[in-house]
Amino acid sequence: MLTPFHIAFPVDDLDAARHFYGTVLACPEGRSSAQWIDFDLFGHQIVAHLKPRTATQDTHHNPVDGHDVPVPHFGVVLTMDKWEALADRLRAADTAFVIEPYIRFKGEVGEQATMFFLDPSGNALEFKAFADVTQLFAK
Repeated sequence: MLTPFHIAFPVDDLDAARHFYGTVLACPEGRSSAQWIDFDLFGHQIVAHLKPRTATQDTHHNPVDGHDVPVPHFGVVLTMDKWEALADRLRAADTAFVIEPYIRFKGEVGEQATMFFLDPSGNALEFKAFADVTQLFAK
């Protein structure tokens, strides 16, 4: 069994974060204060910390399999059925994808389903799945 990871990330609107992570992504909410909210993201602890938006929000992308992948980003590797259910839920919520759900590296080592989207504060998230999870670190 994997141990849960913890990540804290900035958001500029806690109410919008609560709706997006709690309702759209269906993450149960844990502890919270006027400055932060804990969420259970598929068994991992993510914490949205209030940080006012700055005038410059630098974005960076790296090319991967013909797509511009936003950097930084975070997410979870899911089972294929959970990944498909999440993709369906995001489509039903009219989520604007940065990279639409698709199969990356099709027919190659490391073949995986992936999708990228932004939270209301502009944080990039990637969720992926493998038909064969042993390909997670394959070269």
